[in-house]
Amino acid sequence: MRKHRRNTHYRKIAIAAIATAAVGVPSVALACVDRQDNTGNESYGHWQNASYAQRWTKATTTPSASGSATATASATVKVSGAAARVVELVNSVRSRAGCPNLTVNAKLTMAAQDHSEDMADYSNMSHTGSDGSSPDGRITSAGYRWSSYGENIAYGYATPESVMAVWMASPGHRRNILDCSFKEIGVGLAQPGSYWTQDFGTPG
Repeated sequence: MRKHRRNTHYRKIAIAAIATAAVGVPSVALACVDRQDNTGNESYGHWQNASYAQRWTKATTTPSASGSATATASATVKVSGAAARVVELVNSVRSRAGCPNLTVNAKLTMAAQDHSEDMADYSNMSHTGSDGSSPDGRITSAGYRWSSYGENIAYGYATPESVMAVWMASPGHRRNILDCSFKEIGVGLAQPGSYWTQDFGTPG
């Protein structure tokens, strides 16, 4: 049974929606979130193939209530299969762009996998979890202390190569993947429907 996640809310964000076509697949819906202070209209829907991106940086880093966690306490983990291939592809494009490789983080991986499973369970691709949680709330609940984070999600792409191709073709998703300030990553994939989550983080 999946544990209940803390209910959190989005901070000031702006969202832009784009519809485009991809060769060999049905229409793809894309939406991007940035750090501006104006909020646009967010379109959530159950698309044949779709993806969303979110990005946020804290203005200041505050300690946890317990004070027991540290920025250096992030645990790394080895992943395999499709998740490992996504990490490989991410680090390949980052390397070509002059960004350092991302380290797989156990807490970000847990948050990403839980969110992919939640989306698959409810057949709903959204940054908002079935319990109302948002990306920052999920990664915080997983024990990750962050100064910045990013999240890419997608639905309906069967392979790491296909989902990475559509993410890289979208400015918002590409910006998350090629953000040199990010240090760590977690990747989730759940079936049925191939629900993907990439959670990026910089410890703080």
